[in-house]
Amino acid sequence: MIDNKSIVLTGASSGIGFEVLKLLARGKGNRILAVARHVDNIKYFADNVTAFACDISTKEGVDRVFAKAEELFGKIDLFYANAGFPYYEEFNYEDWDRVDAMFRTNTISPIYTYAKYIRHLDGRPGILAYTVSAIGEMAMPGYAIYSSSKFALNGFQQAIRLEKPENLQITCLYPVATDTNFFKVANAVEFEKPFPVQKPSHVARKMIEGIEQGREKVSPCGLFGFAKVLMGVAPPVRTVYWKLETAKLERFKKKLSVYHERVHEDVKAAVEKGREVREEIGEKAEKVREEIGEKAHEVREEIKDKFHGI
Repeated sequence: MIDNKSIVLTGASSGIGFEVLKLLARGKGNRILAVARHVDNIKYFADNVTAFACDISTKEGVDRVFAKAEELFGKIDLFYANAGFPYYEEFNYEDWDRVDAMFRTNTISPIYTYAKYIRHLDGRPGILAYTVSAIGEMAMPGYAIYSSSKFALNGFQQAIRLEKPENLQITCLYPVATDTNFFKVANAVEFEKPFPVQKPSHVARKMIEGIEQGREKVSPCGLFGFAKVLMGVAPPVRTVYWKLETAKLERFKKKLSVYHERVHEDVKAAVEKGREVREEIGEKAEKVREEIGEKAHEVREEIKDKFHGI
């Protein structure tokens, strides 16, 4: 168990991050800055946990996290850059901002964090942990942007190991699909998860063990490791696997098409209903105007009659 550490954990409110938070909070003497965009569910998590709402996809956000941690702890013993999110989709659109948002969170922010942490340590020992993902080693259909963001992070951690100072330990996590709300963020329409799927508690436990042991790489799924070796020896195995996953994407695209048709029909129905309501309101308004006009005429005539009788 990791004990007596001052820790920053991003992406702490859900998924793997939340399970890691549970384990770290049990460590004797640990103090944790738990960072997430929304912290309602961890605001009162434990006495040794400080919840901090922050968007780490910007330079200013990462700077705020370091400033808060230095205010609370002084030195950060372990910085776990876990925050990230996926898209599950067919990449068939032109949207610079959508792609940029993912790379800022999944890639640029962890890279900038490395630079900030090196300066913060100033030669003192420290641990930097990343959640990379198995998809950063083998791309998957439906995850073109997510895969590329994780491939980039994987490339960075490989390169930076060749030049990092001796005082820094870097431990990277490569989970396969994990059964969390992570996939609900990927698309509003439900889809089939890639095979295999693991429990977040298992992934978190393996990562904590890897950090304790000073390992460079943590792969919680033994099957994935075996599959990589098998695919290297027999590439057709990977082709078959990709075809199975591509079939999932094709089924999702059909499901998405039906969903969009239903949404389109609902919008049409709402527009038609709105038109009918406007017409009904217009008819009622016209009727009210006529009634008011008739009433006004009657009042004027009554006033005239009264004046004539004076």
